[in-house]
Amino acid sequence: MTTEPNINMLDRNKIPKHIAIIMDGNGRWAKERGLPRIAGHWAGAKVLRSIVEFCAEIGIQVLSVFAFSTENWKRPLDEVNLILNLLLYYLKKEVNNLHENNIIIHITGEWQQLPINIAEEISRGIELTKSNTGMILNIALNYGSRKEIIKACRDLCIDVKNDKIGIEDIDEKLFKEYLFTKNLPDPDLLIRPSGELRISNFLLWQIAYAELWFTEKYWPDFKIEDLLNAILAYQNRERRFGGLKK
Repeated sequence: MTTEPNINMLDRNKIPKHIAIIMDGNGRWAKERGLPRIAGHWAGAKVLRSIVEFCAEIGIQVLSVFAFSTENWKRPLDEVNLILNLLLYYLKKEVNNLHENNIIIHITGEWQQLPINIAEEISRGIELTKSNTGMILNIALNYGSRKEIIKACRDLCIDVKNDKIGIEDIDEKLFKEYLFTKNLPDPDLLIRPSGELRISNFLLWQIAYAELWFTEKYWPDFKIEDLLNAILAYQNRERRFGGLKK
């Protein structure tokens, strides 16, 4: 008989500082139930709320979630509009709750290019929560990692050209300052539901040494117990960062 994981099984001294999640499988979850794809996205939004609350409870410093990628614009226009409307609804509904729970909203991606009503709501959430001291909820919106890296390279070149920095000054630490996540620690643990075994252009630079954890479950079926399993698996791994076993 399999023992269900619970919070008391966690080693509080080995809690990952930063967890990143690719919230995948919403559409397939809905299709298998004969529902429109947007129903899966609605169900996934409900799961996100419980995961955010639990991560804050156990002391996660940063939770990054992949909400809308630059590649998602290739989807049918109706679905894109529905996802964006869901995003707007989620922001309006949850921002005050996040603020009351001392959570900081951080956005990774070119969110200013989203429709103005969404961009204004994002700006309000960032402003409202900027002085909070709890967990950072880092939402990747209109984000693609390759595009982020190219943008960082361009901005770096401009600063070299304008003599703000020298070529000899460029190293990993400086390069990070040009990324959307410049003020965040790199992810310790990357979780992907839905049975897919790929990264899908998410935080490619930042996850260089992240532990990866995959599950067959679709995101709308993802539960606290699944998150606990991922963290327990993380705690049982040895992270050597290219070095030898201690």
